[in-house]
Parts: sequence; C-alpha cells; structure tokens
Amino acid sequence: MSSVIRVAELFAGVGGFRLGLDGYHDPDHPEFEMPPAGPFKTVWANQWEPGTDRRQFAARCYKARFGMDSVVNEDIHAVLDEYEAGDIDIPDVDMVVGGFPCQDYSVARTLSQASGIEGKKGVLWWDIYRFLRLKPDTTYCLFENVDRLLKSPASQRGRDFAIILSCLSSLGYAVEWRVVNSAEYGFPQRRKRVYIYAEKTDESWSHVERLTQGIMAEAFPIQEVLSCDEFDLLGSPADNSDSFGVGCKTSPFRSAGIMQGGHVTTAEVVELYQGSRATLGDVLVSDDEVPEEYYVSEDKIADWKYLKGAKREPRKNKRTGFEYMYTEGAMAFPDALDRPSRTILTGEGGVSPSRFKHVIETPDGRLRRLVPDELDQLQCFPKGWTDTGMTDGQRAFCMGNALVTGIPHRIGLAMARRLAD
Repeated sequence: MSSVIRVAELFAGVGGFRLGLDGYHDPDHPEFEMPPAGPFKTVWANQWEPGTDRRQFAARCYKARFGMDSVVNEDIHAVLDEYEAGDIDIPDVDMVVGGFPCQDYSVARTLSQASGIEGKKGVLWWDIYRFLRLKPDTTYCLFENVDRLLKSPASQRGRDFAIILSCLSSLGYAVEWRVVNSAEYGFPQRRKRVYIYAEKTDESWSHVERLTQGIMAEAFPIQEVLSCDEFDLLGSPADNSDSFGVGCKTSPFRSAGIMQGGHVTTAEVVELYQGSRATLGDVLVSDDEVPEEYYVSEDKIADWKYLKGAKREPRKNKRTGFEYMYTEGAMAFPDALDRPSRTILTGEGGVSPSRFKHVIETPDGRLRRLVPDELDQLQCFPKGWTDTGMTDGQRAFCMGNALVTGIPHRIGLAMARRLAD
C-alpha cells in the first residue's frame, strides 16, 4: 500500500466520511476549510437516492463541493454489474467507507461459486460485500449504522450483525466495533450509531488488549470495561442467517467488541472524555439569518405542545376496530440550549407540528424551528454545506441521513497514528 490511503466512499450522501477523513480545502470556499485526519484521499464515490432523477439532490451537493466528477450518481448494484462486465473502471482502493441502511440482511441462497452468498435484492450490505470481493486488496473498512443493527431482528436477536461479521471474516478481515454517542465525546448532538472498523492483517489480535487499546479505543477512550463475553460465530454467513440468535430474547452483541477468525469478544464500556463539550446553543445562527416562516405561529403552539407532551388516551385501530390505551412520555419543549441536541431525523424540515422536530426559544420569547445552517453544524459539517440549490426540506433530509463528521475524523486520526508507529 502507498503512503496515501485511497478511499472509496459508498452511499456517500453529501460527503460526511470524505469530509471527516480527507478534510476540505478549496480556495474558492475558505469558509469550509477543515483539516485532514491523515493521509486519506477519496478516489471514488457512489451516491444514489432511489426514485426519480430530481431526488438526486445529495449527489448534486457532493459534486458542488468536491467536483463534477467526484461521485458516480447511479445505483451501486448497476455500477458493479458494469464493472464486472468490463464496461467501466473502478480504481483500486485501500479503504472502503459508507453508512448503509439498516435492513433485513438474511441470506436468500447459498451459492456454489467462489462468490459465496447473496442476500435479498436491494439490501445494500450485499453490494458492500460484493465490492470487497471485487477489490480483494482493500485493507481497511469503516462503516456506520444505527445501533439497533446489533439487536435485529426481533425473531433472531443479533442475527443481522452476525451475518455482517461473518461476511467480513470470510474475506479475511478482523473487526472492531463501537456504539458511539457523539455527545459523549464533545459533539453538539446526541446521536448514537455503531461504527465498524475492519482490517486485513496477519497479526493475531489479543481480544481484551484490542478492546482497550485498538483503533476504536484510541479514537474513543474508555475508562472501564464491563460485562465481557466471548463466543464463536457459526460457520458461514448462511449458517448465521439460518440459526444465529434463534430462541434468544436478547442479542449477545454489546456496545463494543472484537471479531477475528469468527471468534467474538464483546463488552459494555464506560466512556472517558475530558475535553470541551458543545451544545445546541453553540450552533445557533443570528436572528437576522432566520426567515420568518421558521417561527411557530401562536395558533400552532397548542398543537406542538400536544405532540411533545405526555399522553395516556384510548385509541382505536381504524382498520380492525381494536381499542387500546396509548401512552408516551413527554419530550422537552422547547429544546434545551445548554445541552447537546436530540438526534436529527430526516423529517426535521417543514412547518407542520411534529413530536420529533426541534423547537427552541429565542431571547425575545418566540419559538422557532432550526434552520438548515444549524442542522449542518449539528452534524459537524461547515455552516452552509448543503446550501447548493436544495429546498430547506431537502437540506434537512440530507442531514437526517448524514453522520457526525467528527466521528470518522477521530477514527482517521487514530488510524494515522497507528500507521505512523
């Protein structure tokens, strides 16, 4: 491998992994300047939003920030078909990164060919697996997903994650994973996601040592390891699809773990962070940058309070007529400015009242929603990053799908230090 780590970014969105690893430098946009995490250079990227062409606003943003030829805006499955047919070229890379949707990863069938297995059509993990098989010299992987991946599905607790680990193991990768709440490491949003780091290595890892001194532990220090367990995955991805987690009420996968050669060590860990801590209030723009439509009108405040408030009320299923008691707890209203924000969702945009959208109180006592520039910053993108011709709703959708760029940045820093040593 060269001194530069060549990266392929899959399911690239508006470039969160690239921004976190490569950094950003463009003399025409000095306001977006960000330092690189190390010797990372994204040489190929893919982004495709299912639907009509006019929905490709994330890819258009990626091109606006990184160049017109920076991303392939086509379904990744079709792209890999074209590559295998020899119709296009995909450069060799040292590292593959991506945040892929949480879906049902079950194996549809076992193949006799060397390609191994296939999964359900449209499940994007299998395109990652296929990419790695087509590019066998790829040394590193870094993936992001919702933390429920460790527990799903309800019928076979932990099966989906076991399939993914088994796939990586079959290709010769050792794996570290960690559930990271970004607010626990100083970022302005309480966003909990699992990050999966994989590495092809001839070194035999000491699991307990790697748990406390590996890439993830260096990026996100821990002060204590709790409830450590060990077990083996089943023999193949197909075996894990059929049998892993059958009859289990809880998943065996904890918030941190190591896997090498099919052997798993997993534990709960306690974070260790002593740096500065950002809050929702730190990302707010000045009042003169907030359009009037972002302020909550007086006649809608009662609707917002109802949706945000605690409930215990009888309801009836319109289809079946079944009657039941519906309950849910209260949410903060307005959102606290002296704490990290709640997790941004894709539905953050729009004027309609919602339980999950953020509402803050301004110094003059008015209530308002968050503007897109604030959503960009809650994900640690530069202010205005998604201001590339999208509607405000599209900008909110992109941020709801994005990651906190500081998380891959910290992982990249840990990788760079390890490589330098």
